[in-house]
Amino acid sequence: MSDALQIKNITVNYGGFIALNQVNLQIDAHTTLGLVGESGSGKSTLAKVVAGLVTPDEGEVRFSEQVLRKRRTRMQHKAIQMVFQNPDASLNPKHTVRQILSEGLLFHHIVPRSQLMDRCRELLALVHLDEDALVRYPYAFSGGQRQRIAIARAISVEPNLLIADEPTSALDVSVQLSVLELLHRLKEKLNLTMLFISHDMGVINAVCDTVAVMRQGRIIEVSPKEQFFLHPKADYSYQLLSAVPRMPIFNR
Repeated sequence: MSDALQIKNITVNYGGFIALNQVNLQIDAHTTLGLVGESGSGKSTLAKVVAGLVTPDEGEVRFSEQVLRKRRTRMQHKAIQMVFQNPDASLNPKHTVRQILSEGLLFHHIVPRSQLMDRCRELLALVHLDEDALVRYPYAFSGGQRQRIAIARAISVEPNLLIADEPTSALDVSVQLSVLELLHRLKEKLNLTMLFISHDMGVINAVCDTVAVMRQGRIIEVSPKEQFFLHPKADYSYQLLSAVPRMPIFNR
């Protein structure tokens, strides 16, 4: 079964404000699509629709050839995970890292309890954190380390699709590159399909295969990355590309 994502005619209306207007988009299996656009264009709303956090007024989302309805099955929730922009808001400050990682492992029956600690250690190793982090709380870590914990939690349940919503924008520039490299390595190692949202064109150029441009709740362009950066189709895309990339491109 293909891990492709299909978004068909999605509309979201917030009390008269149309956040998404007949959005159509496809992400091919095991590729990364970069979603760009100005603040308020609907990027995060679309991510939340895909993740099942917002129910659209119209349209449907299909993943692995299955329609994702309002009430998703446990397997459908497991298959799609999200890394949020701000790790401070997404991690429970009253839970240790062990508790944060264990919750999904237990709920989705990923490993038996007897193997729980070993799996937590493996997850920390994947995101390059030492196992002594398991007994610590989120406040004890830097912003980049907290985002690594959030990524470890997202991949803990072995998803097929990972949504990354501005995962580096809350981080210092000095640690952004290491998080991007981590996401890329995990995508290759775990064979993930990825929806990557960013306003930073340097980041998009570094990690994505395809670029989709949103404006006022609509998709106005979808192009392969190379074509988008050399010859964008829409005038608005030229405006976005006028921003100077902040991030160096790492070797893929």
